[in-house]
Amino acid sequence: MRNIASSSSSSASTPKWTYDVFLSFKGEDVRKSFVDFLYSALQQKGIYTFKDDEKLERGRSISPALLQAIKESRIAVIIFSENYATSSWCLEELAEIVDSNHVLGQTVLPVFYYVDPTVVRRQKGSFGRAFVKHEDEIEDKERIQKWRAALGEAASISGWDVPNTADG
Repeated sequence: MRNIASSSSSSASTPKWTYDVFLSFKGEDVRKSFVDFLYSALQQKGIYTFKDDEKLERGRSISPALLQAIKESRIAVIIFSENYATSSWCLEELAEIVDSNHVLGQTVLPVFYYVDPTVVRRQKGSFGRAFVKHEDEIEDKERIQKWRAALGEAASISGWDVPNTADG
């Protein structure tokens, strides 16, 4: 099995990247804290980063512009937080990121923000509950399976673990 985090490609043509980094995150969990800090730090280092600041409407399909930004980013940083999997938007982004890794050689770097990587990988806890809800609300079971596979694959990459130091 090929390592998803690898950015090496045997292809003769190298993709032309528009962005250095694409940030995938659940806004209400981390936008005003971790993501704003990370984005500022990357910008200060001259790293051209895509961060979606628009409010996304629930129930609408993911925008083509957002999918294009994923494909045009050399690196995707996925910030897995407590409610990441509750968002069909986040899961659509994640599936596109995994596809971009396979097809374009995009590097994938996960950050486990106050969540255990094993919980994410095995889709337990809040991640398991999110999928139960998706399965009740979404008729397209293949889409849900694609999300599950992408989540399992991305969460299996060695990344950064930001543990919750509070008891609870």
